[in-house]
Amino acid sequence: MKIPMKKITKCVILAAGYGTRFLPATKAQPKEMLPVVDKPVIQYLVEEAVASGIQDIIIVTGRGKRSIEDHFDKSFELEQTLVEKGKTKELAQVEHVSSLANIAYVRQPLPRGDGDALLYAQHFLGDEPFLLLFGDDLVIHDVPASKQLIEAFYRKQAPILCLKDVPDTMVSSYGIVESNFSEGRSHKVEKFLEKPKSTETTSRLGVVGKYVLTPDIFEYIKVAGMSAGGERRLADGFVEMLKERDIYGYEIEGRRYDTGDKFGFLQATIDYALDRPDLAEKLKEFMKTRV
Repeated sequence: MKIPMKKITKCVILAAGYGTRFLPATKAQPKEMLPVVDKPVIQYLVEEAVASGIQDIIIVTGRGKRSIEDHFDKSFELEQTLVEKGKTKELAQVEHVSSLANIAYVRQPLPRGDGDALLYAQHFLGDEPFLLLFGDDLVIHDVPASKQLIEAFYRKQAPILCLKDVPDTMVSSYGIVESNFSEGRSHKVEKFLEKPKSTETTSRLGVVGKYVLTPDIFEYIKVAGMSAGGERRLADGFVEMLKERDIYGYEIEGRRYDTGDKFGFLQATIDYALDRPDLAEKLKEFMKTRV
């Protein structure tokens, strides 16, 4: 069954996790608000979605995530102070953040898995296909990763998983796609494996936290039910979906960073800084003194 094509204008960002890999920094601060240079990770994701044609964004948060809402809200006192001090550049940056998109928020009361978190956004989406972003994955490329996936969806008219080639040592940290039919960067999903051992599959097509999904994913998540660990998992929804319809993976172009990992976060900070004309030369000179 093919879903009639509709323009994708809505995005869900999952930002309800505890960020335990960054404790103690995330004890009182959402991991999505950790800055890469001078912007929090989640702002890069919102900007990526907007640059890909998204108009409405639903952010699924959890306890202790209020600062995400405050970041994208108007800040009258700050803006007025910047006006009074004549800081027009800083004022423009602040106003840009609060006018990026129409953003709504819904809270996942308990951490019961990414599939459970996604279900809380269902009533915002209706029968429309949508972009789904996890709060950890950043990609640098002239064409935003989300736009690459959306264009792949329009071509295939099927759910699209974001893929990147992963090394042997990282296979067990990713969902892995096995495919028997590939066309360029597109791969028809034959099997979806959740964090297999490297010896259990020859595929190295790792799933990154970006997707274009059709609304029937919600029913497949519900059919899959709770895992043994008491969570609803998106991966289990994909397994159920594959029994009845096609899913494709698309190998995106660009430099990808897992900002939920300490080393990935450091890599992102360095590379984003090196792409900044105001920081690149100073950083290069400093790095020479340390390497």
